[in-house]
Amino acid sequence: MKKKRVIVGLSGGVDSSVAAYLLKEQGYEVIGLFMKNWHDDSVTISNECPWLDDSNDAMLVADKLGIPFQAVDLSEQYKERIVDYMFNEYKLGRTPNPDVLCNREIKFDVFMKIALDLGADFVATGHYCRKNTITKNGKEIHQLLAGADVNKDQSYFLCQLSQDQLAKALFPIGELQKPEVREIAAQQNLITAEKKDSQGLCFIGKVRLPEFLQQQLKPKEGVIVEISEDFDGYQQEIPSFQNKEEELQYLSKRIAYTFQDGKVVGKHQGAHYFTKGQRKGLAVGGTVEPLFVIETNVDDNIIYTGQGKQHPGLYKTVLFVSNEELHWIREDLKLQLDETMEVMARIRYRQPLEKATLYQVDSGMYVEFEEPQMAMTEGQFVAWYLGDELVGSGVIS
Repeated sequence: MKKKRVIVGLSGGVDSSVAAYLLKEQGYEVIGLFMKNWHDDSVTISNECPWLDDSNDAMLVADKLGIPFQAVDLSEQYKERIVDYMFNEYKLGRTPNPDVLCNREIKFDVFMKIALDLGADFVATGHYCRKNTITKNGKEIHQLLAGADVNKDQSYFLCQLSQDQLAKALFPIGELQKPEVREIAAQQNLITAEKKDSQGLCFIGKVRLPEFLQQQLKPKEGVIVEISEDFDGYQQEIPSFQNKEEELQYLSKRIAYTFQDGKVVGKHQGAHYFTKGQRKGLAVGGTVEPLFVIETNVDDNIIYTGQGKQHPGLYKTVLFVSNEELHWIREDLKLQLDETMEVMARIRYRQPLEKATLYQVDSGMYVEFEEPQMAMTEGQFVAWYLGDELVGSGVIS
């Protein structure tokens, strides 16, 4: 019987190195492919994991494992699908998540197509998550499960994958704990065994995001306004509602602050550089508690802030996802109009899962959390789970 061929995205890190080793042990024919997604070295922080070192490490690992290796240049598609999209989102005052997009658009789309052209049966990555396949009504359905290492679970980053993408995906280290992965790498003398985990944009290395954005988005001076926690908007009595949908709509609304609602406490270089919940980079001193961004208005170029992590302007219980931005990995579980579902959900990576209820309405879906959530940010992804299975996700609108 012919061996199944797997193409591993070797990033030059320890996780993908061990993924390649395990697949080889399992008897697959393994090929290592390094994705080069970035050319412009002027924005990476000097000497911190530039792509050249990574591609070199990936090559040395492939060599050690005795598997074929090549590098593919995807920088054009990356620029088009990820970078341009990010700029656009920031311009609109939303905060994109490049890692989620990179998986959907690059690793499991552009990269996957290249792999399939090379005759691959599967594409594998070093993500901490697991895949399971069940049969339902005679049809195969792929499940995306959380990684066995709770601290490292990366299922959130894959929340936009489709059944077709999952069908061809393998996650060899999903059952392992991070220390076990490092141990295997050390036993096999892989050069990446001690290598620090990369931070920063997907594959760009450590990019200074503000500088990166500033290249495209011009600085524009504006004011920082501080809103008191006694602001009238927080004191309003909740009206009575005809139905649940009216209530959800009310609770999910953004508060429209105006310049008059607070006091000017400083200046900034452009509202589009800031995101909700952000604390660093405001450079305003003299407050009892640190200032947090509670809202940005890119049209008027104003940043609204509040003192302390408990500021009421930072918290909401309900968010909305429009139908266009709604994505079910488990299409068979998709809600129909007026249906609800109890789930566990998160609105950012590494956030503990929180109890929530999904409500499908005509125009989209509301997610109502049991506890108020800090800094629900437009443009970020909400992902929902049943047990340890990620069943769907959407862009917070």
